[in-house]
Amino acid sequence: MVQFTATRLDASFAALSDATRRGVLERLGRSGASITELADRFRMTLTGMKEHVGVLEQAGLVATRKVGRVRTCRLGPRRLEEEAAWIEGHHQLWDARFDALDKVVEDLKRKEKVDE
Repeated sequence: MVQFTATRLDASFAALSDATRRGVLERLGRSGASITELADRFRMTLTGMKEHVGVLEQAGLVATRKVGRVRTCRLGPRRLEEEAAWIEGHHQLWDARFDALDKVVEDLKRKEKVDE
């Protein structure tokens, strides 16, 4: 189970690491689009857009369907809940660390005033 989740997180974060792929997700959030429409929108080749869509599809973030000669794309079934939970867990960890650091700094400032 842990390996499966880590693999999904890796695929999601790898897919989200690219600005074009994030843009594709934003665009598909409004409505579905063909790969040709996406390629035109992002000023890239069909081959390049197919590769981007393939990465998003492997991560479960985009679903495609071929009707005749046109491959249409829409948002996939994943809602990034696991990714959001992972980020939130690390956010809480860093908040706790910064709170502890703030306490150390305040203690040092108080000690410095006493020593004056």
